[in-house]
Amino acid sequence: MRSIGEMARDSGLSVSALRFYDGAGLLVPAWVDPVSGYRWYGTEQLEESRLLARLRRAGMPLADIRLVLAGWSGADSGLVRQLLQAHLRRLEQGLADARSEFSTLRALLELRENPMTVLPTAAVGLAVSAPELAAALDAVRFAVSTDPELPMLGGVLFDIEGEALRVVATDRYRMAVAQAGVTGHDGPRVQAVVPSPLADAMRALLSDDAPVRLTVDGDRLALETGDRQVAGQRLDHDFPDYRRLVRLPAGQRAFIDVPAFRKAVETGPVRAGESPDQGGVSCDVSVLRVAADGVVTVCEDVDDDQGHVAVNREFLLHALAAGARDQLILEFAAPTAPLAIRRTDTEDAFSLLMPVRLEN
Repeated sequence: MRSIGEMARDSGLSVSALRFYDGAGLLVPAWVDPVSGYRWYGTEQLEESRLLARLRRAGMPLADIRLVLAGWSGADSGLVRQLLQAHLRRLEQGLADARSEFSTLRALLELRENPMTVLPTAAVGLAVSAPELAAALDAVRFAVSTDPELPMLGGVLFDIEGEALRVVATDRYRMAVAQAGVTGHDGPRVQAVVPSPLADAMRALLSDDAPVRLTVDGDRLALETGDRQVAGQRLDHDFPDYRRLVRLPAGQRAFIDVPAFRKAVETGPVRAGESPDQGGVSCDVSVLRVAADGVVTVCEDVDDDQGHVAVNREFLLHALAAGARDQLILEFAAPTAPLAIRRTDTEDAFSLLMPVRLEN
């Protein structure tokens, strides 16, 4: 007999996924301890669990997986082959449709150029509050992308407009926005994408309250304080129009005590979900539900109400830490809408987490 932990290790399925597949009747343990409820699996179930993991990675629906497993255990190779071939045809048709749509989109892009980054025509120099810039960089750094295929997201956007410097980072699946006050800039809006190593060097320079000066000169950025300076080239890429990305439908707000909520997330139930930033592999997901009285709970079951959202648990913990407050606001709109994590003292600093698709 294998424990659920051993089964997870040997099969490639997470413990939460094994619990889910037990509940779905796909992979029922050979024995469940009537006292502790602990699941135990027979040695012969290891092959089925590995097959199940492969089928899920291939994106096969659970209804078809159920038939494949039945045919596999009954040695009905004809049925299994037909199901696999039918799923492969669906995947190939889906890929063909996607290629056609992307071909059309590329043609449209060639006919339409709409750069989102405003290139400064002259050097821009301004004074920045060192503590505010340090806090802003701390609030967004966790959301910077490391995907080499999306170099435009591999840095932090500095968006200078009026007396505000907005600092933005996103890896598509999470976004963080913060703000620092500036003086000395009365020209047009200026944007520059600061590569993450340069952003980290800038953050290291902001160790005290000494005056700080930020300069954007063509493709070069520099941050000076006293006799110290860090400088480098900005990324030669356009950053997405983040102002469009933060428009969310109206939802319900809930105030949370961060230390208590963090503990609830760390120790609460998790579900299996597909993490798109890792190629669709399983990740631990926290399902959050907000009640009518504003109480947020980490739950295991999901029903059809609109008061819940499933998010990558690791990303959620990062966002809570980046909020750097003992109290934050969670904003729920719908299960398919991003979860907003906002500070209580300003509307200009927040994070967004994209919802995760649960394995079902």
